[in-house]
Amino acid sequence: MVCALGSAVCFGTASVLQAIAARATAPGTGSGVDPALLLRAVRQWRYIAGLGLDGLGFLLQIVALRSIPIYAVGAALAASLAVTAVVSARLLRVRLSGVEWGAVGVVCAGLAMLGLASGDEGDTAGSTTLRYVMLGVAVGVLVLGAVAGRLPDRGRALALGLGAGFGFGVVEVAVRLIDGVSVGALAANPATYALLVGGGAAFLLLTSALQRGSVTTATAGMVIGETVGPAAVGVVWLGDRTREGLEWLAVAGFAVAVVGALTLARFGEAPVVESVRVDAG
Repeated sequence: MVCALGSAVCFGTASVLQAIAARATAPGTGSGVDPALLLRAVRQWRYIAGLGLDGLGFLLQIVALRSIPIYAVGAALAASLAVTAVVSARLLRVRLSGVEWGAVGVVCAGLAMLGLASGDEGDTAGSTTLRYVMLGVAVGVLVLGAVAGRLPDRGRALALGLGAGFGFGVVEVAVRLIDGVSVGALAANPATYALLVGGGAAFLLLTSALQRGSVTTATAGMVIGETVGPAAVGVVWLGDRTREGLEWLAVAGFAVAVVGALTLARFGEAPVVESVRVDAG
């Protein structure tokens, strides 16, 4: 659980650092998406630090997924929104409402409940069928993205965010389905391709969702997609369980943590604050 929480801290802090760097970067001359923005942003130490935290967070996520149930890791990753909210309040001087501060406390309470109730990761090996199903879902995320891009504005952000959540969920499950790290074992395992396709598709869909619609709507869809489905797969097919007699506490903690994260969905992308001044170095 410590690794899962560490991953959430890394991801949540990285979002703010990257937002600060992007705002300190000179804007392009055109309109719409600026492909050169990344090249300008990587000159900022804050952006590089954010990328480093993302990498560290992913490594911690892998360790967590190999140690505790998927439902606990998913809830902890959703809690990165609480980290982003707190760091934004400190570094960006974003004003959090009383409800949002309460949501931060709710997320922490939910994670504490999960920490008390979670058992070890399931000992059931995923079947070959499940590996191919995950690969199929990953490809389906790409199809969903193509369809969602044609929806009206209101439904597009939700569909893209939900698709991104499914993609991240595929990554969570795929990590558990990879049982050999040799080149031959990885190449022969459909879960390897599910991880790569699902992760890439999730990143593309989430980026598109944040650019084209409501951050709150897109992030809410992502939180639901990356928590509920993977948790069910872990319990039903991979043998994830709770400590004996604490099933109710795990269910309650999971629900509380996700609801708290949904309340903080606007922090899926660190808020823009025009008054914040950041040096370009």
